[in-house]
Formats: sequence, C-alpha cells, structure tokens
Amino acid sequence: MTHFRLAILVCVSALACSGTDEGDAAETDQAAELDPAAELDPAAESSTKGLPALEAPSDVAAPPVDAQRTASGLASKRLFAGDGVRSPKATDRVRVHYSGWRTDGMRFDSSVARGAPAVFPLSMVIAGWTEGLQLMVEGEERRFWIPEALAYRGQSGYPAGMLVFDVQLIAILP
Repeated sequence: MTHFRLAILVCVSALACSGTDEGDAAETDQAAELDPAAELDPAAESSTKGLPALEAPSDVAAPPVDAQRTASGLASKRLFAGDGVRSPKATDRVRVHYSGWRTDGMRFDSSVARGAPAVFPLSMVIAGWTEGLQLMVEGEERRFWIPEALAYRGQSGYPAGMLVFDVQLIAILP
C-alpha cells in the first residue's frame, strides 16, 4: 500500500523551508518520516482529547448540511473553538496536528499517529489547506472536505477525489 505524506509535498527537505531554524527543521524531518505500524494500528484508532481523531469521522463521505462552504468549493466545520485571535496568512508558517481520510474512511496520513505535529509554510501545501487554515485561529480544530480540484487534482500516486482532514492549528510561526 502506498502511503502519502502531506509533509513531503510541503518540504522535500528542511532546506526547502526557507527561514526554518534547526528546531523546526527537526520537526519537519520527523513529520516526513513514515511509521507504517502507527498508520495501520487498529488499537490507535481512538480519538485523543484535544487532538484530531485517528478514526474516520461519521461524516467522512460528504460534508453535512451545516458545514460552511467557500466559493472555491471547500467545506468546513469548526470542531473546537480556538483561544487565539490571529488567523494565518497564505505566506505564514504553521504548526499543526492533523489526520486525513479518503471519503471511504481510509486514513492516509496523520501527524497524530506519528506523535509529532507538522510544521510547514502554507504556500507549500495543497490549495484546500492554504485556503482552509486561513479560516482558523490558533488553538482551533476544524474539519475540511477538500474537493479534488483543491487537493491533488488527480495526480498519479496521491489520494483521488474529495479528501477529509481534521486539523488543529497549534501555532502561527514567525
């Protein structure tokens, strides 16, 4: 089975993340590592309080009617309010925890399963993430339904169709 790394799309190496200090580079490198056992461990499927869940949400197949929708087709729903007052800009770097699923419920990526948050510039991720994270404030957790046009656009070797992510915005970094 092929595993997908959001962090690999984000930064091919720590050098690709301009302005990354040594501490953040270690986090980026760790986020790019794959632990297949953690990805598929059924015992790890329970939700961790305060972090995005590992098991697929019940509404993974389609956004619920009460989800917010943007003009681009991105749908989202706030899961937990944040205590921050700032929202990131498309040019900011962020620290996040996330889990991602296909609409059939198959989890394909999770910083939670790896046990380490991811750090990356919003300008280096799929368009749905860049747009969606700008809707959040620090500390907030939100679920995104990202249409294929805002995700991997049918690129070979990446998940196809709409993707669902639970994202916790931990911090906006300098």
